[in-house]
Amino acid sequence: MSTSRENPVLKTALVFGATGLIGSLLVRGLLASPDYARVIAVARRPLTLSDPRLTVLIGDLDALPALAPQLVADEVFIALGTTRAKTPDEAAYYRIDHDYPVQAARIARQNGAQAVLLVSAVGANAASGQFYLRTKGEAERDIIALDFDKTHIFRPSMIMGERAERRPVERLLVAAARVVNPLLRGAADRYRGIDADAVAQAMIAAAQTDATKLRIYHWKDMTALLRR
Repeated sequence: MSTSRENPVLKTALVFGATGLIGSLLVRGLLASPDYARVIAVARRPLTLSDPRLTVLIGDLDALPALAPQLVADEVFIALGTTRAKTPDEAAYYRIDHDYPVQAARIARQNGAQAVLLVSAVGANAASGQFYLRTKGEAERDIIALDFDKTHIFRPSMIMGERAERRPVERLLVAAARVVNPLLRGAADRYRGIDADAVAQAMIAAAQTDATKLRIYHWKDMTALLRR
């Protein structure tokens, strides 16, 4: 679809998880890109960012049916997720990490979106015996089944960056990742920690490539996108 009859190159981006670490960086990066005329952000609360090209919709999984007519875009970026510490109940966790991304992608697809870009996790596998990896894998599987023209799946390991909430244990893990990263080589480099901004910028770069159908990106692939 075209967002402008005078300039059909300009696109509309739809971002889910806009108040999260990667999602907030995605919104800023998309607004800074010359390729987008409009950015629609779906968030749990208002954003501190203001831009004439930015539309913020307040909502969650339960609000999606009412928001559906406004979720019209060329590309949908999904950076949704929680943690077991914040959401210990497995059913509630599954709704956030599986049901919400899949329903968001489904509505965007029905509204004409041509590409979906999803933040998943290294090791995601629908057949995994580990709940977290199985949930991520099932979300990937069900979004792939929606058959977008382009499906880009990003599988970071440790995501590094300054979060709004305090996570002391995660801070220690991030510090350890920066030390261990250079030691992870070959097939193991997919487990390297990566800055949240690098993930967001890789997603935006991937949206501008000619890649068709399904692409899965690990650490090496994401860093390669940043060098394009």
